[in-house]
Amino acid sequence: MEILVTGGCGFIGSNFIRHILKNRKQANVVNLDKLTYAGNLANLSDVAKEYAPSRYRFIKGDIGDRKVVEDVFRETDIDWVVNFAAESHVDRSIEEPAEFLQTNILGTFTLLEAARNFWPDPGSDLSKKRFLHISTDEVYGSLSDKGYFTEITPYNPSSPYSASKAASDHLVYAYYRTYSMPTIITNSSNNYGPYQFPEKLIPLIINNAIRGKRLPVYGDGKNVRDWLHVEDHCSAILVVLERGLPGQRYNIGAHCERQNIDVVTMICDYLDKRLGLVDGKPRKELIEYVSDRLGHDRRYAIDASKIKSELYWQPSVTFEKGIEGTIAWYLNNMAWVEDIETGKYQEY
Repeated sequence: MEILVTGGCGFIGSNFIRHILKNRKQANVVNLDKLTYAGNLANLSDVAKEYAPSRYRFIKGDIGDRKVVEDVFRETDIDWVVNFAAESHVDRSIEEPAEFLQTNILGTFTLLEAARNFWPDPGSDLSKKRFLHISTDEVYGSLSDKGYFTEITPYNPSSPYSASKAASDHLVYAYYRTYSMPTIITNSSNNYGPYQFPEKLIPLIINNAIRGKRLPVYGDGKNVRDWLHVEDHCSAILVVLERGLPGQRYNIGAHCERQNIDVVTMICDYLDKRLGLVDGKPRKELIEYVSDRLGHDRRYAIDASKIKSELYWQPSVTFEKGIEGTIAWYLNNMAWVEDIETGKYQEY
């Protein structure tokens, strides 16, 4: 089983590579990553030591580079494509949207074209092939206090990031309809866990709180997210690859809604107990409300009943245990964080 994972040096991609190599002994992985600011070879240093070169191979390259992508397909008979490669930070998309369109839309197009050209014709046996496009619940827009995103919720993206992901989702599905390509789409809720880049909410708050720095919270802090531990996400992706049907989309969520401010205070309380107070004061006093993000969606919530009923998957990590484990990981890996802050991690 030859698997092309794109964006495998990022947060979710690196966790998935580790997950599949550990749990599927027949799997070999080619990791194609451009190594932008969010890609970090250190995320997979243990994997490279244990599995390379027999079961794991890294290639530095851009999914938008046709020659690089086609060379991968030419050199290896790829069975599965798992496309994590994406620009994904909303704030960055608001400041500089062009790169999001280039990678998320045109990069996905280049991957689709390579798979279409190198895989058998639609009339041949494509049963073992899968093109899995990893997407987000942000394509659905914002929810009110009630209701959930389902697989048939109309798209209503609010930022250049979510708009670019929505466009790539449509393109992936169009290749199924037009060319009978075995494409599948997953839309997940907010992930958290080890190796997440420190600009995201949970690692940002953990790392600032450890050091007694201010804890910025957008708006009134009452924006709601459905939090999914990355290990649960990885197990769901593997289930979709093995049991999912081409042409389908599957929402992946943990039914674990929390207001941002509640997540922040939970982290503060845990660190107060673990490390003690900061200058005699609880870390919650470090919270600083800042101007809200432009177009900030109020609430996301996933209805994951389809993947549960059809593919028999459900999450196993509670938010309390997941946060505790995530905080412990960052406490034990502060050198990883410091390398990112200094830029040393990009000295590859």
